[in-house]
Amino acid sequence: MPNEAFARVKIDRLLADIDWKLTDGRSVRYEYPLDDGGKADYALFDRQGRALAVLEAKSTSVNLSAGEAQGRRYADQLGIPFIFLSNGEEVWFCDKEQDAHFRRVETVFSQDDLVRRKAARDIRRNPLDIPIDGRIAGGGGRLFQTACIEAVCREIVGGRRKMLVEMATGTGKTRTAAALLKRLFEANWATRALFVVDRSTLAIQTEDAFAEHLPHLPCYRVPRTGRRFQDEKRVTIVTLQTLVNEYDKYSAGYFDLIVIDECHRSIYGKWRRALDHFDGIKIGLTATPCAMADAPGVEDDDRAAIRDTLRFFELQRATYSYTMAEAIADGHLVPYEIYRALTARTAATEGFTVGRSEIDWQALDEATRAELEALFAESDPLTVDPTVLERKFTIPERNRAMVREFRDVLANGYTGPTGIRRAPDWGKTIVFAVTKRHAETLARMFDQEFADKKPSPTTRYADFVVSGMGPDDSVDGAAKIKRFKNEEFPQILVSVNMLDTGFDCPEVRNLVLARFTHSSILYRQMRGRGTRLSPGKDRFTMFDFTGVTLLHGDDETAGEGGVVIVRPPGTPPGEPRRMLTLDVHDEIDPATREWVTVDETGTAFMDADEATAAALGAAFETWLNGQTLNSDQLRLLHLVKEQIKANAADLTVFESWRFDTPPLSMNGGFERARAVFGGEAELERVLSAMNNAVFGVSSSEASADRPDQPSEPLN
Repeated sequence: MPNEAFARVKIDRLLADIDWKLTDGRSVRYEYPLDDGGKADYALFDRQGRALAVLEAKSTSVNLSAGEAQGRRYADQLGIPFIFLSNGEEVWFCDKEQDAHFRRVETVFSQDDLVRRKAARDIRRNPLDIPIDGRIAGGGGRLFQTACIEAVCREIVGGRRKMLVEMATGTGKTRTAAALLKRLFEANWATRALFVVDRSTLAIQTEDAFAEHLPHLPCYRVPRTGRRFQDEKRVTIVTLQTLVNEYDKYSAGYFDLIVIDECHRSIYGKWRRALDHFDGIKIGLTATPCAMADAPGVEDDDRAAIRDTLRFFELQRATYSYTMAEAIADGHLVPYEIYRALTARTAATEGFTVGRSEIDWQALDEATRAELEALFAESDPLTVDPTVLERKFTIPERNRAMVREFRDVLANGYTGPTGIRRAPDWGKTIVFAVTKRHAETLARMFDQEFADKKPSPTTRYADFVVSGMGPDDSVDGAAKIKRFKNEEFPQILVSVNMLDTGFDCPEVRNLVLARFTHSSILYRQMRGRGTRLSPGKDRFTMFDFTGVTLLHGDDETAGEGGVVIVRPPGTPPGEPRRMLTLDVHDEIDPATREWVTVDETGTAFMDADEATAAALGAAFETWLNGQTLNSDQLRLLHLVKEQIKANAADLTVFESWRFDTPPLSMNGGFERARAVFGGEAELERVLSAMNNAVFGVSSSEASADRPDQPSEPLN
């Protein structure tokens, strides 16, 4: 069995990985003598020679818990709180003055991280004794914000390290988080925090909010991958995609507080490894009611996301919850009206028929034409599910009817069967579309319909923004969103995956639901775009042209705070219209929504090589998350990941011969890689699996296509 001496060799490597100086005779001291005659396997010191932590080494054949008593005794004699246990593969950590038990961490903490944590530990105060800044949270009668902060702080003081906050969209999650951070920093329970979002636009929005609410607390946004985190700053704001490509460059102790925004989309798949890497207190923020996991009729994907969120935070229910219904009742959000008007075909719950003669065959690409030919060979006409409109089929007249209906109701209101007339407010409007082609089509139709309201023909009354990982993304999306928020025009902005979550524009008076979604989470996020308070705004209106509000429980019983106005599809469809078949649109993975990068000035642009590198890094992490590896293997594969990212523009597969080219050759080359994986066959198996996951091709397939090795080494 591997002995303790072998474990120490691996522990030395773990320490070197995070820049501990092993040979300066001061930072790391081996077999350090203690007053009782015992010797600590490792004693870790700061640059002035003051003890920081002890590290007890154990053989892999012994459970690490066997070293707990020794570690505590050594720490007591040195008068320090921090203890590590390791066998070279696992690392356990305990702050003996705070923790009842040891917990597993991904790395030993770096020297700087231990110095910072110890300094804060020595002057820590009870956060419950620190006043909450009323200028940030709790103002305007929003006592639920201070109640949330109190609840989270009580859990932290009690020793819990994972909390989940559920607050309805528009109730000030970011403000609440800012006030919580300020309190924890003042109490020295946190000295460096990470704020994680899932889109660059939200990172910019968060940075602006923190600059307003925490002007004396240095905070910054990491604009893209490849940028070193700024050690001197207190709050780092980062997107998930950037984090997953950068986390392994830092010790597990780099952040001692992590706030995860929209966490129901963040804690699974390729993101979890990056979030688990840091040993900070974790606080999740979500607008998704956790009770939905047990509600009937909830989509399986939504139910799984909620349950995964609760599992990640090791909870059965949210630490603190403030729902949309409560916020509307308390006057902190505005209620809503739903105007539902379905076209005849949209209202066909059993599906509507499409005949061969109704298809514009000339408009179809070859693959779609072949697919439809096969379908019509089995049945003519076809029965179409209305929910796939704009994903598989589009009816141009349906889009025109929705635009005309919106203008008519906005201008004239609508009198229902009860004789009560209601009219929506004129104002900023968000339209939720399905594809880029759908968004562009609707924007042009809205612009034409409201031409009489434009100050000049060149003004855009309606515009569109698109995000979805691909060439259809709006490169100038950030600029369009800024104009929509801050200028009179455009009045209408049509969105595909850009404004459905996290977008804050209180002036929005109307939402047009031209997109159907089975996801309760996404529907609630879309609805939340209209709930914010604004001067003169006492409600907002959702125009449901797809029937999506019926699916998600906003029916005649008024849902969570709305009044429903139903206009039945009483008009006949008229003469048959020709139909176009568009590209198939799959549901977007919520965790991959933002692919527009933003530079330090806030200018949006697309850097193809950078986007490719980030995507390859994320794919690598997704694969790595499912592997069982030892520390040497993990260390080597992280080097491979960096080389893949550095050469993303040209690399289509990573083959084993690349270990003998710089810079990997400086790590022992192919012989070292073969030894780490226990033989050439196992190394090739791992690389083949990795290449399949990252590049979609195996090493053997790539070698067959390209038998000659390139003469140029990797950069």
